[in-house]
Amino acid sequence: HDGQACTIEDWIQVFEDATGRDLSQFARWYAQAGTPRLRASESWDGSVYRLTLSQETPPTPGQAAKAPLVIPVAMGLLGADGAELAARTLELTETSQSWDFALPERPVPSLLRGFSAPVILERDSSAQERAFLLAHDTDPFNRWEASRAMAVDVLLGATEAGPLLSALDAALADETLDPAYRALLLTLPGEEEMARETFARGEAANPDGIHAAAEGLRFALAERLEARLRTLYAAMETQGPYSPAAEAAGRRALRNACLGFLARRPGGDALARAQAGASNMSERLPALTVLVHARGEGADAALAAFEADWSEDALVMDKWFALQALAPGEGALARVTALTEHPKFQWRTPNRLRSLVGAFAMNHAAFHGADGAGYRFLADWLLKVDALNPQTAARMAGAFETWRRYDAGRQALIQAELERIVAREGCSKDMGEIAGRILAA
Repeated sequence: HDGQACTIEDWIQVFEDATGRDLSQFARWYAQAGTPRLRASESWDGSVYRLTLSQETPPTPGQAAKAPLVIPVAMGLLGADGAELAARTLELTETSQSWDFALPERPVPSLLRGFSAPVILERDSSAQERAFLLAHDTDPFNRWEASRAMAVDVLLGATEAGPLLSALDAALADETLDPAYRALLLTLPGEEEMARETFARGEAANPDGIHAAAEGLRFALAERLEARLRTLYAAMETQGPYSPAAEAAGRRALRNACLGFLARRPGGDALARAQAGASNMSERLPALTVLVHARGEGADAALAAFEADWSEDALVMDKWFALQALAPGEGALARVTALTEHPKFQWRTPNRLRSLVGAFAMNHAAFHGADGAGYRFLADWLLKVDALNPQTAARMAGAFETWRRYDAGRQALIQAELERIVAREGCSKDMGEIAGRILAA
C-alpha cells in the first residue's frame, strides 16, 4: 500500500491477510461511538478463582444499541507475597465471559495491564488491595493507577492516608523502578481533576475544600516520608556536567519531586534556595517554583535574580510569570493584578497573556474564590483582548467551561460574567459563540 490513500478497512485487511483471522468484530471499534465500560467481578471457592468480565458501551446519538467488541485484557494474579501466580491476556468477545484459575491461594488481580484496551474499568476494590498493587505489582501502569485511585479516595475523604503513604514509601524504595517513574508516583492528582471527580460522583465541587485536602495530603506525605525523600534527593544529585539524556532527566525529575515535598519540612527552604542557583533550567526553575509556591524565605530574592538573568528571553519569562500566577494561597489575585503592571507584561502578545492571565485561571482555588473576584478579573481581560484578538480571547474563555461543576453561588457569579461578555456592544462573533455555548451547556 506504499503511496496509497488507505482506509481503516485496508489496514484491518492487511492484518487479516497476515494472521488468517477474521477481524470483523474488531472493526466495530471504528464503527461504534463511545467508550466501553468493562466490569470485573470475581469469586473464590478455596481452590478455584473465577474472574468474570462484562462489557457495555452506553448509547450515543444515532446508536442506541451497541454490539460487543473484542477487548484484550492483559492481567496478572498476585499472591500474598507479591509473587505472580498467573499472567495472560484474556480476550473478551461476548457481553460477559468467565475464566477459572486453579490456585493455591486467593489472588489479588492486576487487570488491564499496560492499559491493554481503551476502556473504563469498573471493579470494587479496597484501599488495602490498591496499596498492595502499588507496593508489589510488576506492571507500571497498574501500579500508577493504584496510586492515583488511592490518592483520589484520600482527597475525597473516603479513606485514610496511611495505606497510601506506606505503599508509596515501599515503591520509592524500589531501586528497580526508573527515577522518572518514581517521580510520577509522587505527582498527586491536580485540583481541577479532583473537581471533575467530585462532580462525577454527584456532588458540587468545593475549590476551597479541595485545596485544603490537597495541602493536607502534601504535608502528611512530606512528614511521613521525610527520611526517604531526603535520601532520594541526595542520591539523585547531578554528577558531572548537565546531560539531556533520559536517565539524567529522570533523576532530575525525581529530585525535583522530592524537593517539592521537602520544602514543607524544616530546612526545606535552604535546599530550594541552593538549587535555585543551579546551572541548568530543569533544576533551577523547579526550585524557584517550590520557593514561590511554598512562600519560602528568599523567594522574592530568587525571583529577582531569575528575572535579571533571563529578562531578555521571552519563553523563559513566560515561565517566570506563569509560576507566580499558579502560586496558591491568599493574595494570589492581588499578586497577579500587580504583575499585569510589570514592564515585561506585554498583553498584546498571546503567549505572555496566557502565561499570566491564562495561568491564573488554572490556579484552581484562587480563580474560583467564593467572592467571584477571579471571575471578574478574567472576564475584564477577555473583554479587553476581544477587541484586539478575538481568537485568543475566545480560547481563553474556555476556563469557564466547567462552571456547572460548582455550587450555585459560584455558578451564578460565572453566569453573570458570561452574560456581561455576551451583552457587551461589539462582542466578537468568536467570543459570542464560545460564551453562548458555555452558557447553554
